[in-house]
Amino acid sequence: MKYSPDIHHRRSIRLKGYDYSQAGLYFITICTQNRLCLFGEIENGDMQLNDAGIMIEHQWQELIYRFDNIKLHEFIVMPNHFHGIIECVGVPLVGTQNAEQPPQTGQPQTGQPQGIAPTVGDAVGAFKSITTNEYIRGVKNNGWSRFNKKLWQRNYYEHIIRDEKSCYQILEYVQTNPLKWQDDKYYV
Repeated sequence: MKYSPDIHHRRSIRLKGYDYSQAGLYFITICTQNRLCLFGEIENGDMQLNDAGIMIEHQWQELIYRFDNIKLHEFIVMPNHFHGIIECVGVPLVGTQNAEQPPQTGQPQTGQPQGIAPTVGDAVGAFKSITTNEYIRGVKNNGWSRFNKKLWQRNYYEHIIRDEKSCYQILEYVQTNPLKWQDDKYYV
């Protein structure tokens, strides 16, 4: 089928005009392509990660070393999706440096141009890319289940956590997700 902007227009599901690098809490959900259960299984209300699921968990926790401006909160790897709360904590002003340390040379750690704060989307994009590459290695070297072309769905779901009540509801949802697996909308 030929490209048609009327049919193939890619619409953003992000909040128009919102700065996703600004300080705040964000609840994200990332689903595997075709909702394939690749990361383990639920047994007696507990998520039992397989080696691929352990890799997903590890790579999520590693994001704090790639992005200076994020903190990670509650998260869970599910059989075919991932939930996590990520916090943007802000970045130092451009040009400011600790007076006790000499100026740094070389490339910024995050891979972002200097002066541009990484966004939630940058962190999620890095996570999806890194985990896809690691998963492909696991398929080749360790016999992990194959997937068709893409490990993750094209986009991800995000919710800006605006108040304490919402935060507690989301925390509870993440913590109890394995207990409610058969009622989960991602259950297959």
